[in-house]
Amino acid sequence: MATFPFRLGIHPINWVGEDVREHGDAMTYEQILDDIQALGLTGTEMGRKFPTDIALLKKELAQRNIQLVSQWKSVLFSDPAYRESELAAFREHAKFLKEMGSRVISTCEVGGSLHFDPRRTPNEREVIPLDAAGWASLAEGLNAAGRIAREYGLKLTYHHHGGTAIEGPEEIDRLMAETDPEAVFLLYDTGHALYGGSDPLALLRKHYDRIAYVHLKDVRVSRLEQARAEKIDFVTCIRRGVFTVPGDGNIDFRPIVGELVARGYDGWTLLEGEQDPAEHPAREYAARAIAYLNSILPVKEGE
Repeated sequence: MATFPFRLGIHPINWVGEDVREHGDAMTYEQILDDIQALGLTGTEMGRKFPTDIALLKKELAQRNIQLVSQWKSVLFSDPAYRESELAAFREHAKFLKEMGSRVISTCEVGGSLHFDPRRTPNEREVIPLDAAGWASLAEGLNAAGRIAREYGLKLTYHHHGGTAIEGPEEIDRLMAETDPEAVFLLYDTGHALYGGSDPLALLRKHYDRIAYVHLKDVRVSRLEQARAEKIDFVTCIRRGVFTVPGDGNIDFRPIVGELVARGYDGWTLLEGEQDPAEHPAREYAARAIAYLNSILPVKEGE
């Protein structure tokens, strides 16, 4: 495997679905970690199959030379009634990640989300946009959470995400404009960028100075277009195979990787597929994605 200028890892969601629970549900964490080690990768996020006992988790990761890069943290800051309880939960999350040696917290607002907002009923069909009060409350909550993250040597990285109120380019722009750049950073995700209507390269260039964490995910555009025509929701898009690993879909990663290299990005970059591993074996697809990224790395002068 070539030497990447950034730190390359992989998300366990390639093996075990988070939003689509039946995907890979029989997979064990030992198999996931063994596959990551065999791929030559040294970073991963927390997965739902991983042990929650810190001593055991540290042992399993250390013996395979794998770093826990982050763990997803849903927040409900757009509703002020949840502020204090959400900040308390965020602090506990930060404590755990600090203990594990992580440096970033993958954070996403679930207020208004079709699938993740605990206040919503199962028969609803649309994401509810935030109103002005919701935006103000979200920004205040994220700034406060970002300050908590800093206390523990971490960065809050906001994950713009399909099926949530912060999905499209205008929403990402507004979030970046209304939050403190010293407290709130961006988790740049290529697949969610395209899904939400952004040009992934343009989004990277526009907000590079706020980016502290990267997910590389590809999209099968023909399946996305079909899903849009049928007005299919985000989770059903996962079941339909809209997403895959880099090199297997339609995103051109060459300029994206070139931009990261040219700007000297040296943080974590995790590969994501988020598809059914029964149809798309995680280790096999990951190996192909790594080979693809190797093939598009910019060649240094003299090489």
